[in-house]
Amino acid sequence: MTLEGKRVGFAICASFCTFDTALECVDAIVKKGAIVTGILSPATDTINTRFMRADDLKDSLYMLTGNPLIRTIEEAEPIGPQKLLDLLVVLPATGNSLAKLAAGITDTAVTMAVKSHLRNNRPVVLAVSTNDGLGNSAKNIGALLNMKNIYFVPFGQDDPMLKPKSLVFLKEMVVPALEEALEGRQLQPLLGF
Repeated sequence: MTLEGKRVGFAICASFCTFDTALECVDAIVKKGAIVTGILSPATDTINTRFMRADDLKDSLYMLTGNPLIRTIEEAEPIGPQKLLDLLVVLPATGNSLAKLAAGITDTAVTMAVKSHLRNNRPVVLAVSTNDGLGNSAKNIGALLNMKNIYFVPFGQDDPMLKPKSLVFLKEMVVPALEEALEGRQLQPLLGF
């Protein structure tokens, strides 16, 4: 299924080193004709890092999408009741966010967006980016792999020698993963690199 005309929520969590990639993915999704709304975790909304300033991220996201950003739990809650999205992607999906989603914790705009969106049995796509994906986060990834309407962007080890437990999504697989999720399918193969 094509992304043309689809309403896509793009939730960004605080894997700060992936912000440039996240913006590239937003641009690619917009170019496919999707209507994109940015959703920010509290850390993404407020923390300045050596990778990017929070205001620069927010400005870039707004310029790419042309839509107001969702930054609070209150702003995210209507996503489900009002059926505002066809698809929701969490990119990057950090170890912290994966743990919260696996445990059903709803304490940020991102986790509320996912909870609210899932109530309508609509697809959520997770793009893993965590240094402990093959460590403490492995159990949460496993739990999420078995949840209805949860899909993953294919991922792999980004630096097996220096960071043997680190996992990151494959950027070139983001759009295909979203298209497959809209059809109710997990893009395969799931593991890459």
